[in-house]
Amino acid sequence: MTDARSRAIELLGRMTLQEKVAQLTSLIPTMLFDAKGIRPGVAAAKLANGIGYIEPHMGGFPANAAELARLNNAVQRHLLENTRLGIPAIMHIEALNGVNAPTFTSFPTAIGLAATWDTTGVGEMAALTRRQMRSVGLHHALSPLLDIARDARWGRVHETYGEDPYLVSALGVSFVRNLQGESLVDGVIATGKHFLGYAMSEAGLNMATVPMGARELREVYARPFAAAIQLAGLGSIMNSLADWDGVPAAADPRVFRTMLRDQLGFNGTVVSDWLSIENLVTHHRAARDAREAGVLGMRAGIDVEMPEPFGYGDSLIEAVRDGEIPETTVDESVLRVLTHKFELGLFENPYVETDPGEIMSVAQEGRDLSLRLARESVTLLKNDDGVLPLSGAPRIAVVGPHAEAVGTAFAPYTFPSFIELTRALLNGKASSMVGVENLDSFGPDDAYVHEEIGDLLAMSEDEFARSRYEAVSLADALQAALPGSEILVAPGCGVTDGAEGIGAAVDVARDADVVVLALGGVARWFFGERTEGEGADTADVALPDVQRRLVHEIAALGKTTVGVIFSGRPLALGDVEPELDAILLGYYGSQFGTRAVAEILTGTVEPQGRLPYTIPRSSGQVPLHAGQRFGSGYRRREGDPHGGYVDESATPLYPFGHGLTYTDFVYSDLQLSSASIAPDGTVEVTATVTNTGDRPGVELVQLYVEDDAPGVSRPALQLAGFHRLELQPGDQATVRFALELPLLAYLSLDDRWVVDPGPMWISVGSSSSDLRLRSRLDVVGDTADVTRRRVYLTHSARIAPYDEDVSRESADPTGTA
Repeated sequence: MTDARSRAIELLGRMTLQEKVAQLTSLIPTMLFDAKGIRPGVAAAKLANGIGYIEPHMGGFPANAAELARLNNAVQRHLLENTRLGIPAIMHIEALNGVNAPTFTSFPTAIGLAATWDTTGVGEMAALTRRQMRSVGLHHALSPLLDIARDARWGRVHETYGEDPYLVSALGVSFVRNLQGESLVDGVIATGKHFLGYAMSEAGLNMATVPMGARELREVYARPFAAAIQLAGLGSIMNSLADWDGVPAAADPRVFRTMLRDQLGFNGTVVSDWLSIENLVTHHRAARDAREAGVLGMRAGIDVEMPEPFGYGDSLIEAVRDGEIPETTVDESVLRVLTHKFELGLFENPYVETDPGEIMSVAQEGRDLSLRLARESVTLLKNDDGVLPLSGAPRIAVVGPHAEAVGTAFAPYTFPSFIELTRALLNGKASSMVGVENLDSFGPDDAYVHEEIGDLLAMSEDEFARSRYEAVSLADALQAALPGSEILVAPGCGVTDGAEGIGAAVDVARDADVVVLALGGVARWFFGERTEGEGADTADVALPDVQRRLVHEIAALGKTTVGVIFSGRPLALGDVEPELDAILLGYYGSQFGTRAVAEILTGTVEPQGRLPYTIPRSSGQVPLHAGQRFGSGYRRREGDPHGGYVDESATPLYPFGHGLTYTDFVYSDLQLSSASIAPDGTVEVTATVTNTGDRPGVELVQLYVEDDAPGVSRPALQLAGFHRLELQPGDQATVRFALELPLLAYLSLDDRWVVDPGPMWISVGSSSSDLRLRSRLDVVGDTADVTRRRVYLTHSARIAPYDEDVSRESADPTGTA
């Protein structure tokens, strides 16, 4: 037994039932403060028995990181000095792409991070996030999303690491390992969400039912969570807002007690997504009242209710006293919460230093890393006749809704987006963020909030992004990158409307040598002009009609035309792709995203990004992904008469893993260390890559496996490893993968994780549809039960020649549990 757990047991024994239940609840702290500090009456009412967790401040408050540290200290001081047991709170916040609080460096949104395929870089971001959070008294991050997103209609794709369980696992493990650190004494608890299958809701609609079987749920969607638990010691899990097999996640013991704890070995805390317990009554109609909802949640294994008590308040106390649920069940959850508080060192160090200069300095760290990750994310999809990089064009027209936009580079779960939500709510717009219908529900002191952030709210979205984050528009970034060229600008239209400006944009483009079309979507937390975001799902994933019209009219000029797409979800580009000579995908790159795009366009930086999802030709193909089973989707035998649509090809427009460079790479000499191995064995796979072009470049070497199974249809192709390889012109290098066959295990019909004998095909290449080399591996011997030896990641290394300067390029840690 750990010291933290033994101390937690001792403390638990001194607690009343009211104090125990309070540890399973949380509070939005905005209501606690006015200009004088803690509001005594509110604090006495809300914190009388202590509290388990403190939520993020809402409404874009406070104004900066130093003030956040001061307020967090004030809450802890009240708890220590004004409650019977003096138990400090765990303070948490969103940290999907940096700390979601004022003045902290902002990083590309998660799908942009996924496009880097850079586990080392994502780990560096998470390690910095850990240090920044602890500097202001934050201990628990409600990140990362480990959801596998395969349906482009779903509005939250941009928050994920994409469609593939291996890629999501690799990035998730790196994020969790570096966020939590070697010890929680100076670490931050990571939260994997949303358990389970949340991103694959029916018809792509948020919070809808998840229509899949138990096999797919466990083999595919549970895998990143299992990897993070077993390889990185994931400390917290958040439930899905959907239901599976007719049972809401927040009420399903099969998911949280059987699958999560018994099968995956999770021993941390399960926290509810906002309003999950209340939604059992209001959304799912699976409970009649707060008491029944609370009992269902506790029985299911939800330890903590967020963002405030509904079912876990007085009604849960009554249910325990009436014998409806044992107090020992409550004790189990409280013990987990208290153990985390002791592991975090909160009883020894409940406060943080509040030197404003030091705090603000730490908050601003990571700007170079943010720019580096933005550069690595930008994905070159098409480059006909080598029109990119741009050079020698005296007049360049930048046209489209993202030509002059600045703030739209910040997706939800960045602070600028949060400020924009607050502005929208103050202006009478409705929010689609769960639990954030209006600001009044947070009980803020209006005078204090406006005193703190009134100047921020008075700014426009673009003005705020420019002044506080030094962000610039694509047009400005391109002008800075090409000072000798004349940059002509005309938006032409909005993201979803504004067709009356198209004529003026065509006139501007007519006078240019090259046209850059800045297209795409916009992610919002509120209703208005938007194409994605929480509760912003779409039936049609094509570019909005007005932008397609703009593309067609510009293309009719016959100019060299480059499309730059800013989007978090895969957009169906089949009808505009033929009219664009080159296409770059910029995702939502946050404060340095447009600079990174301009650098790629002009060739000062080489394109490095690779698709973390599949891009469809048209909306009717969705959901579309590289992991489709044999005989399904576009994974058909040659000549299959049922392999397509009558009006469209079933194949992707651009496949998973695709991304071009400004140079050429040749693959050769694929070798396996053995032609045959046992089902639980390891084979070393090596391949040589040569840069045959005249520019440096980064090649993402991808390892794939084809494997059959008796009685079960398997994915036609499985990603089994990858390695980022940096090569100068004329250089070559050999990459080695140590492929452990338990990585490829599947659930047998008798519910065991097994690997069967038989042939496998090992391939390496540049994408899931560009496999350059292929070799057969014979798996011999008896079927291996690897239930107790799951493997999640493949170790890769550059073995010859090796240069210390490129040591960062290695992508995957060994992943065995």
